[in-house]
Amino acid sequence: MSPNAVTDFSVQAHAQTKALLTLREWIVSGQLAGGERISEMRLVERLGVSRTPVRAALQRLEQEGLLEALVHGGYVVRAFTLQDMADAIELRGLLEGLGVRWAAERGVSEAMLHEAKATLGSLDELFERTSQDFDLTAYGQWNADFHKQLMTMADSPVLLREYQRAQALPFASPSALVLGEAGADHQRSRFVVAQAQHWQVLDAIERRQGARAEALMREHAMIAQHNLTDSAPVGESVALSHVAGAPARRIFHSSM
Repeated sequence: MSPNAVTDFSVQAHAQTKALLTLREWIVSGQLAGGERISEMRLVERLGVSRTPVRAALQRLEQEGLLEALVHGGYVVRAFTLQDMADAIELRGLLEGLGVRWAAERGVSEAMLHEAKATLGSLDELFERTSQDFDLTAYGQWNADFHKQLMTMADSPVLLREYQRAQALPFASPSALVLGEAGADHQRSRFVVAQAQHWQVLDAIERRQGARAEALMREHAMIAQHNLTDSAPVGESVALSHVAGAPARRIFHSSM
């Protein structure tokens, strides 16, 4: 791949990440309300990016359960409650916890452990960089790869299939980021905590400690649950219990 091609790919990847993060934020904050039909060209104008990353972002959001594809083309914002999001995160924790427990109890090959360690090593290198802007595109990709590796370690096609189906629930995906109003330093610190938990879970699997692995993974997912609860402004619990568009804009669903 030529240097120009690499640069173009990087630009497109960052544009797609920008579109994803912004659109998730607009859905959670209500700027894109439940039932609202999406205009691709209008989003292109608002986001200031080309149609390609916007189209890719919309497809991703449809996979995550935030948008619904229309029969004759286009998308509409799905309506969901705060409880829907909380339940989705809880379900994710249950499935991932079961997956890592089975992985620890059944045993994992050295090759799979090596691959997972390499992925976490790439994430470690990401944190060691001194760049002013944290590379969310790279983090999201490596994080998604690691979670997939963990679930593959369970050696259960049934569990993997149900886990993949659960990704279509609102904010159930470990990579469903909503950065909201938190500062960059605060966001990065949460990623650091999540990365430490990644290593602990992998250590428990390698040591064949099933109960420990499951407890760690459940807690790992619960960080997102706590962030969701903490983000609800005092006195707005009733409003938040309705549909997408409630003022939960400070939600940080960790990509953990």
